Amino acid sequence: MHIYVNGRNIEITDAIKAYVKEKMGKVAAHYDQIQGIDVVLSVIKNPAASGKHVAEVSCKMASGVVRCEEAAESMYASIDLLADKLARQIEKYKGKTLTPDKKSIRTDSVEDSAEEVVE
Repeated sequence: MHIYVNGRNIEITDAIKAYVKEKMGKVAAHYDQIQGIDVVLSVIKNPAASGKHVAEVSCKMASGVVRCEEAAESMYASIDLLADKLARQIEKYKGKTLTPDKKSIRTDSVEDSAEEVVE
């Protein structure tokens, strides 16, 4: 699995790159189907903007893509918020994945309850 870090309107230092890889590496350890993580860090140069440091992530998996975005007053805070949000979304994605017999977890419970009502 690869973690790519890119920047818009900001120079990516080694410290920021290491911090992103540390945080995203912890998230990636929870789910083995992740193929790659693309992180884009950007700074909004408008003085009227409230959250000037934006972090976006696109997490590629075997059967789909999970994307999220966070903004904060500092780049490290936005990376922390992004890692938390991505962890929640991956846990949610894991709950929706297919079982070995190719049935969704959600449809199994709906079908079982429908059969009980018919009987």
